Amino acid sequence: MRMGETMARKLITASLALAALAASAPAIAQSYPSKPIRLLVGFPAGGPSDVPARLIAAKMQASLGQPVTVENKTGAAGMIALRDMLAQPRDGHTLLLCSYIDAINPLIYKKVDYKLDEVVPISLVQKAYYAIAVPNALPVNSLQEFIAHAKANPGKLNYGRVGTGSVTEVVPRQFEKISGISMTGVTFRGTGPALQEVVANRLEFMVGPISLTMPLLEGKQLKVLAMTSPERLATAPSVPTMKEQGVPIVSEGWWGVCAASDTPAPVLEAINKQVVAAVNSPDFKTPIEKTGVIAGSTSLADAATIWKETANEAEKLYKKIGFERVD
Repeated sequence: MRMGETMARKLITASLALAALAASAPAIAQSYPSKPIRLLVGFPAGGPSDVPARLIAAKMQASLGQPVTVENKTGAAGMIALRDMLAQPRDGHTLLLCSYIDAINPLIYKKVDYKLDEVVPISLVQKAYYAIAVPNALPVNSLQEFIAHAKANPGKLNYGRVGTGSVTEVVPRQFEKISGISMTGVTFRGTGPALQEVVANRLEFMVGPISLTMPLLEGKQLKVLAMTSPERLATAPSVPTMKEQGVPIVSEGWWGVCAASDTPAPVLEAINKQVVAAVNSPDFKTPIEKTGVIAGSTSLADAATIWKETANEAEKLYKKIGFERVD
């Protein structure tokens, strides 16, 4: 009998605790934000992480009535900004414009002082595919012609890469493995300088962001042989995909807003609503999609799934191409 009474008391206590939590949730959400919000960006101003961050910050500030400040804290493949977020109170007032890079850094570097479950993705904001750029002077106009040219000139062709384990390195290495060619990777500090080397005919192959590559194509400064998208893009309908040309590679990058784990669920939900509203607004979509980037938001659950899938898929891919962690 006493055991039954004890169990009943425990159930009542648990029920009261859940009720109290449910009752406090609206209050927590209504009180957020109680101070200015910092939106950290791990990469330089003007880049693919910075631009959406500033558009979202402006929309959130107008909606919430609190300052939302974008801070560029560059270095260590975005990890300086991420560490700053994790070092702050877990109350949703310090956020990160995160990306697929944050999900795969633990697979790239041996010394990474954060775990994936320390970060909570709130919503994606955009995704982008990439263009395969080559010099105008290179005597090729398709991937198959490039493969034939590379086989006829073993060890003579170079590709540009920006960041270890990034799309700019992984896609060329996939391409090499699938096609049976060999190129030499040359490291650059940014995709812009690398693409200028393609224009100058000093670099034979580059996986470039569409936002930077398409203006050069339109200006007839280089050639684009393919896109890494699953199907042709509306911004470049005349450019075939890699898949269309017999090279089964599809690669995309995504960007989103993240918080530190242990941030109260009501706060995460409140931020998700703000980000979704911002991303779906013309003020965000119009300028973003003009660059060939695809704007799009997600639920908290879908963002969490994409976060995990990104890491899992990258781990499998790195094993296939023989990529090993670096110091």
